[in-house]
Amino acid sequence: MGDSSSSTSWSSQKETEDDRMIALMLSEEYSKLDGAVGRRLSNLAPVPHVPRINSYIPNLSDATLDHQRLLQRLNVYGLCELKVSGDGNCQFRALSDQLYRSSKYHKQVRGEVVKQLKDNRSMYASYVPMKYKRYYKRMAKLGEWGDHITLQAAADRFAAKICLLTSFRDTC
Repeated sequence: MGDSSSSTSWSSQKETEDDRMIALMLSEEYSKLDGAVGRRLSNLAPVPHVPRINSYIPNLSDATLDHQRLLQRLNVYGLCELKVSGDGNCQFRALSDQLYRSSKYHKQVRGEVVKQLKDNRSMYASYVPMKYKRYYKRMAKLGEWGDHITLQAAADRFAAKICLLTSFRDTC
């Protein structure tokens, strides 16, 4: 365990430097849009993040701790949680809220994500654990849960729009 601590501290130091660089870049971008957001971002202290892989369904205690950690991280950035309906469309509702300030456009967001998947098979097919056409047809159905692939497709599809918009909310 002693051997990994030096690499862990280097990794942690690197992540801290990365966080500061990201905060600086965001600060410069958002200061053009909103002075309050820019001031908040320039004074951020990095929040350490340890990625975890869910190998089991968390119990209530773990889920509560994870949620508290999320709320703390949002608070650091002056953001707040917005709850969306958990009807299988939640990923698309959340994306719709961030892109259009309303979750009511989730059907259109889902449609754009599916179009991204159909038009760019080579980018996503290796991550899909079934026949690709079956996957994107399934994802086109309302109520089908989004996953890491649809989230990446959304990021790719809306990258230009995301760069132009601020998804920070100044008031909760």
